[in-house]
Amino acid sequence: KMLKRVLCTVLFMGALPSLAEASQGHISVVLLGATGDLAKKYLWQGLFQLYMDQVSSGHSFTFHGAALTALEPGQRLMFDVLKKLACPPDESPDRCAVLKDQFLKLSQYHQLKTAENYTVLNREIETLLHQEGLKEAGRIFYFSVPPFAYTEIARHINSSCRPPPGAWLRVVLEKPFGHDLESAQQLAAELKSFFREEEMYRVDHYLGKQAVAHILPFRDQNRQFLDPIWNRHHVERVEIVLKETVDAKGRTSFYEQYGVIRDVLQNHLTEALMFLTMELPANVSRAEEVLQCKLQAFWSLRGLEKNSAVLGQYQAYASQVREELQKAQDYVSTTPTFAGVLIHSDSLRWEGVPFLLTSGKALDERVGYVRVLFKNRAYCTQSETLRDAGHSQCKAKQIIFYIGHGALNTPAVLVSRNLFRPVMPEGSWREAVGQSDLHIFGQPLSDYYVYSPVKERDAYSVLISNIYHARKDFFITTENLLASWGFWTPLLESISHQPPRLYPGGVENQHLLDFEMVSGEVAFTLAEPVELLKPNRPMPSDYKTIQSKFRQSPLVSAWSEELVSQLASDIEKTASRTVAHSGQFHLALSGGSTPVVLFQRLARHHYAFPWKHTHIWLVDERCVPLTDAESNFFSLHNHLLQSVRVPYFNIHPMPVHLNRRLCVEEDGGTELYAKEIMALVANASFDLVLLGVGTDGHTASLFPQSETGLEGAQSVVLTESPVKPHQRMSLSLPLINKARQVFVLVLGNGKHDITTLLSRVGHEPRKWPISGVSPSSGQLVWYVDYEALLG
Repeated sequence: KMLKRVLCTVLFMGALPSLAEASQGHISVVLLGATGDLAKKYLWQGLFQLYMDQVSSGHSFTFHGAALTALEPGQRLMFDVLKKLACPPDESPDRCAVLKDQFLKLSQYHQLKTAENYTVLNREIETLLHQEGLKEAGRIFYFSVPPFAYTEIARHINSSCRPPPGAWLRVVLEKPFGHDLESAQQLAAELKSFFREEEMYRVDHYLGKQAVAHILPFRDQNRQFLDPIWNRHHVERVEIVLKETVDAKGRTSFYEQYGVIRDVLQNHLTEALMFLTMELPANVSRAEEVLQCKLQAFWSLRGLEKNSAVLGQYQAYASQVREELQKAQDYVSTTPTFAGVLIHSDSLRWEGVPFLLTSGKALDERVGYVRVLFKNRAYCTQSETLRDAGHSQCKAKQIIFYIGHGALNTPAVLVSRNLFRPVMPEGSWREAVGQSDLHIFGQPLSDYYVYSPVKERDAYSVLISNIYHARKDFFITTENLLASWGFWTPLLESISHQPPRLYPGGVENQHLLDFEMVSGEVAFTLAEPVELLKPNRPMPSDYKTIQSKFRQSPLVSAWSEELVSQLASDIEKTASRTVAHSGQFHLALSGGSTPVVLFQRLARHHYAFPWKHTHIWLVDERCVPLTDAESNFFSLHNHLLQSVRVPYFNIHPMPVHLNRRLCVEEDGGTELYAKEIMALVANASFDLVLLGVGTDGHTASLFPQSETGLEGAQSVVLTESPVKPHQRMSLSLPLINKARQVFVLVLGNGKHDITTLLSRVGHEPRKWPISGVSPSSGQLVWYVDYEALLG
C-alpha cells in the first residue's frame, strides 16, 4: 500500500522512531491554486518543510494540488515545481533525497472546477484512508486563489468535501480580505455561512516573519526590564516601516484598486502595531488571550483623519497604469504608492506617543523594521570623545525588530547596550558578532546587543507550521479584521480624491518624502515643488466686493482654513475677556461634522485658552449613548476635550441616557438639563453659543415645522430629526436668543443654496429655524466660507 511503503522507507532512513507512533491520524492538505505564482514561490516549499518537520510526528500526509487547469497540463505544471523543491542547508543529502522522493509520491494533482470535482476528491480521500486503514485527523484547504472565488469554493467544500465528525477542518485564506469595512463585512458574512470561526485561518505573511513573530515573546521574556519603560513616560516614538525599491509595474491592475495603504499598512504594519501596543496577556502562548488583547488594542486607537497621512506616487506610475490597463492618455490616477501615517492610541499606556507607519514603492532601499525609540533624559558632562561609548546614557536608546533586507540583510533584534541585555531563547536566537563597521540608525553595530535567528525560515513555512499546530494567534480573526477595516476605512474615504505628491523614485527622492509631526498631524517637510493635479483656485481678490453684513449681522468670510482660524481666535478672545470680567466662561457647542475642524484648531493651536475657567455645554445631542460614534459629545470628546484641560466638573453633556433608556420624556432629561443651566449660568444667558446650519435651514436640533423648541417657555426640548438617529435633545430658540454672543459657522459648497436663500428671507423660524436666531441683548456673527457664500 502506498502510504505504508512511504512510511517504511522513511523509517529505514531513521526519520521515524517506530511504526507504532505513526498512528495519530491522517492529514489531507489541499492547495487550491497549486500552479499559481504564490504556490510556486512559497507554498509548495512551505508544505515540503512541514512534511520534513512533521514526518516523525505520528501523522501521515497526502498533498493534493488543485486548480482549474485540466488534469494533464496541470499535473505537468505542478510537478515541474515540486522537482525544484530544496532542503535546508543543514539537512543531510541522503535524507533530503528520500524525503523529497516521498513527498512527490504523496502529492497528486486534481482539477477542481465543479461541484462534482469536489465530490470525487472527497471520495478519493475516503477510499485512500479505508485502503490504508488510517483514521482521518483533519483536512487543510489552502485558498491560494483570488477572493472573488472564495464563496463558490467554500460552498463546495462545505457541501461535499468536509472531513467526517471527529476530524478537524482548517481553511486558509489569503488577502485581500475586502477593500473597506463594508466589503470585508460582506465577505466575512459569506464565509461564516460555510465555516465556523475556529476553522478559518486568514494569512498575513508578516506574522510569519521571524522578527515580527518574536515581538510578543520578546516582551514576555523581558518583562522585568520592559515593564517600567514600555509606556508613554519613557517611549518617545515608534516607527513601523516597510520600504521597497521595486515599483508596481506588472501589478497595476491590483494596485489601482488597493494602493499602498490597503496593500501594506492596513494589514502588515497594523499587525506589528498591535503586537507593540497590546497589553501582554498572562500567558502569551494562549491564542484566545492574545487575540482578545489585540482586539482591545484596536479599540484604543484614535480615529484617523485626512491630516493623519501624507501620500506620494512615483512619477512613472501613471504611465504604467495607462499602458497596462489601456487607459486614455489624459487618465489621472490618485492611487498612493507611498504613505506615511501618524497613529495615536488613547490607552493609558500609550497616550501621546506617536506611532509612524510608513511604506512605499520605488524608494531608495529595501528594508523593513519596527523601531521603538526611548526618551533620553541624561546629560553627560564628560566629552563625547573621552567617555565609554558602549554604556553612555547620552546615546540613543532603542529596540529594533529588524524584519529583513537593508544593511543587515537578515532578521534581527537589536537592543541599545545602554538599555539592558535582553533575554533571548537560546535554541532559536543567537547573539551576532562581527560586522562592527556597519551602522544602524547612525550608530555603530557595537552600540547594540544584536541577535539573529539560529535558523532563518521563510514566513510561509512558519505560518504553515502554525496552521498544523492550530496556533490561531498567528492569523487574523473576523473580529480583528473588521476592527482593522473599521479603523482604516474613514481615512481611505477622506483621501480617495486627494492628489498624492509625485516623486521621481529611488535615490533621487532625496528629502521629497520626508515628513514631520505638527500638532497631532503630519505634513511633508518640503513645500510642493510643482502644482499637482489641481487647478489654481481663485483668490478672494478675484471676486467682487463681499458685503461685511449678512442678514443685518456682522459677516466674516474667507477660505475655510483661514475662516476657522479666525473663528478660533475670536472664541479665545471672547473667553479671555469674559473670564477676566466674571471669572468663568460658559460656552455652548453644536454637534455635527462642521465644527470638528474648529475643535481640532482649538485643541492644537490655542494654548492660552482659559480652559480651566470654561464650562462646556451642548447645544444639541442625538439620542444615542454618549459612547456611540453618532453622539455629539463623543465627537466633542475625541476632537477637543481629551486634548485640553477642562475640569471634568465643568463639562455638561446632555442627559439623553437615563434609566437605561434613551430620551424618554418621563425620565425628565430636558428638565434636568434646564435646571443645571439655571443653577450655573447667570440668567441662563450663555456667554457664547456656536451654531451651524443644515441644508434645510435647521440649526441645533431645531428642524423646520418642529412642534417644540421654536417658541414657548421650555429651554431644553426633545425634537424629531428627518434623518437618523431621529430623536434629538436641543436647546430651544428662546434660550439660544438669551446668549450674549452667537457665532454661526457655515462651510462648504453644499451649503451655498441655503446660504443664498437665507440672504433673501426674513424672520420665518417655522420654515427656516436659523432665521429665528436673533439674540435679544447680544450679538450675532456669521462665519461663512467662500464656497458656501459664493458657490
